[in-house]
Amino acid sequence: MTDFRNYNVPYEISPEFSKKTAYFSMEFAVHQPLKIYSGGLGFLSGSHLRSAYELKQNLIGIGILWKYGYYDQGRNQDQTMKAEWYEKTYNFLHDTGIKYQITIHSHPIWVKAFYLAPETFESAPLFLLSTDLPENDYLSQTITHRLYDSDTAAKIAQFILLGIGGAKLLDELNFNPEVYHLNEAHGVSSVFHLMRKFGSKEEVKKRLVFTTHTPEEAGNEKHDIYLCEQMGYFNGYSIEEVLELTGMEGDLFNHSLAAFRFARKANGVSKLHGEVSSEMWGKYPEIPEITSITNSQNYNYWADKLLYNYMDESDAKKFDERKKFLKKQAFEIVADQTGQLLDPNVLTIVWARRFAGYKRADLITRDIQRFEKLINNSEHPVQIIWAGKPYPSDYGPISIFNQLVHLSKKYPNIAVCMGYELTLSRQLKQAADVWLNSPRVPREASGTSGMTAAMNGAINFSTFDGWICEFSEHGKNSFIVPVADYHNISISDQDAFDLKNLYQVLENEIIPTFYEDKNAWRTIIQQGMKDVVANFESNRMAREYYEIMYKA
Repeated sequence: MTDFRNYNVPYEISPEFSKKTAYFSMEFAVHQPLKIYSGGLGFLSGSHLRSAYELKQNLIGIGILWKYGYYDQGRNQDQTMKAEWYEKTYNFLHDTGIKYQITIHSHPIWVKAFYLAPETFESAPLFLLSTDLPENDYLSQTITHRLYDSDTAAKIAQFILLGIGGAKLLDELNFNPEVYHLNEAHGVSSVFHLMRKFGSKEEVKKRLVFTTHTPEEAGNEKHDIYLCEQMGYFNGYSIEEVLELTGMEGDLFNHSLAAFRFARKANGVSKLHGEVSSEMWGKYPEIPEITSITNSQNYNYWADKLLYNYMDESDAKKFDERKKFLKKQAFEIVADQTGQLLDPNVLTIVWARRFAGYKRADLITRDIQRFEKLINNSEHPVQIIWAGKPYPSDYGPISIFNQLVHLSKKYPNIAVCMGYELTLSRQLKQAADVWLNSPRVPREASGTSGMTAAMNGAINFSTFDGWICEFSEHGKNSFIVPVADYHNISISDQDAFDLKNLYQVLENEIIPTFYEDKNAWRTIIQQGMKDVVANFESNRMAREYYEIMYKA
């Protein structure tokens, strides 16, 4: 039986990864049954835990057990999106028996710790915190109800729980990590617990590393410093002390800036993002060097092994048959959801990821004449599938999502799927011949969905942003939309430039190659499959965190 009061990682640790590390993240996408994630940040942390397990690293995850998850994506009567919240139950999680109190808004709140054992889903150990306990009043219980709650006070309470609550859990476990790794700044309140524990900012700094995922300053969370203090975010430190410790000015507490200033090392999540972050934060004093460790995804969890086997055996016939089978299988799910029965012989474009405005899901539809010509071409037919979850209160992207749903009713070869989580994500990557990625450069920090698409025999077709900049060789392993001079161009002009060039590559290169040169098409697929595993598999990433970020 696990001794949670003197906790050690329950497998033999590899000597090169022996440094004790606690990895804080707001969301973890470890496996479909554990619905405590929204998008890319969770997919990344889930793959990180899987690779930490494979490499036998001395690392544990600290997260939150969201009672209603992010949300369940259902449909209204007209098929448009409906955000629904249902209670989740998980009998595969263990009750650690650990229960302790933290203070939020001058109010003692009970916290319970649950445990995902490594053997359950083959991941590093994961501890999940809950306030949904009968000992707490209803408002306190709701802190762990919804991931990224839209209520400001609730969100700050969640940040306190992850940071201070997570750091306190480590004391309860007697785990005593040598490294506290903040995956994004949601858990930075931990530094105010660690200040009490270790006595000084210098001592905290020796132990803290920070990964930033947000490539623009406006996207980094800021909250009213007086509200934060009132909520107990600073663990009893006065606003004057906090301003001195963090070097901030004004009435807003910038969570990312605090994380940078308490970290001895920091990193972006792609080479381009590392450069953008260094430029963005470089104007502030007391920022550590910002290096980059490019996000990656776990081969064992994501890749279709038979495709790789047939590629390694140079069996083109079986390779093509396998990809066609995967498409056909995925189209059954699409048909079940939407009533659109797609053809496995037809070029299939998939756009599926977190549904944020800058990712421009609808870009290909904005020239409606060209779009209709593409969709109605009988000689070289094309099918398109969309999927993704907008933030449930982000009405711009929800509106775009619903426009695409209405558009799909007009054409038998367009479908919009609901419930974009781990399982559907894998299925749509298997369905895709072309994985379309259209973020407005340079807004994408990493954008890992294309990695797992390549692991399932899809070719990336992307604007030149995030991890793609390190991966792509146009026409060899992917197709790239030529880059606009985004420094000296308006957003509308950038969108028009990207739209025009997207169609040129699609009409002049992608469609003719798919239909007229199957060997060339297969060669591009297989080059992408090889390149993604060589450089963007999460064992490489998990290794680099130990080699670059965790070592003193």
